[in-house]
Amino acid sequence: MGTIRINNIRIYAYHGCLIEESKIGSDYRVDISVKANLKKSSKTDSLSDTVDYVYLNKIVKEEMSFRAKLLETVANKIIDRVLLEIPLVDSANVKVSKLNPPIGGNVEMVTIEMERER
Repeated sequence: MGTIRINNIRIYAYHGCLIEESKIGSDYRVDISVKANLKKSSKTDSLSDTVDYVYLNKIVKEEMSFRAKLLETVANKIIDRVLLEIPLVDSANVKVSKLNPPIGGNVEMVTIEMERER
């Protein structure tokens, strides 16, 4: 078993419950990690035998482009796609952070984290 992580994927998106958030948008950070059996790929040195992190990044970017009110919804959709489209993945963990959230204070970010096993 092994873990593949992509940290600090920066995306500008339009999530949130406020009308302003759907018009103005905000900066987001996404961190994703997946667990998979990497034994074969460590021996074959073949991309087809591992989890392609370029494809993981693509899934994140695509799902972040669909507006949602809640970060939980976005994280859940990312995990759904990873587990559906990448059979080698045994579990996925996703953190979605809204940077400088509009919550009336000096807050760096708000993060939700979700994890699911196959």
